Amino acid sequence: MYDTMCVNIFLEQQERLFPEPVARTPEEAEAFLEDCMAVVCNNIREVREYFEDEGADIGGMSDEELEDAQEVFALPDGRYLVVEA
Repeated sequence: MYDTMCVNIFLEQQERLFPEPVARTPEEAEAFLEDCMAVVCNNIREVREYFEDEGADIGGMSDEELEDAQEVFALPDGRYLVVEA
């Protein structure tokens, strides 16, 4: 379900969310992303819509603040991986 880029970025940056790694291999990372139902968004507007749909209070946040949220992982191709754990 998650492409290689999503899995690798999460694997490299997972300590933004957790004090210790939750995955050590790409397979474990993909399984974790599936378990927590991580979402891939095509742009920051979709990230904002996702959080609004989830009822998060992000009304006062700029796009830059939203990009810097610990749950939001920017992907090199301009997409975003949102991991709520």
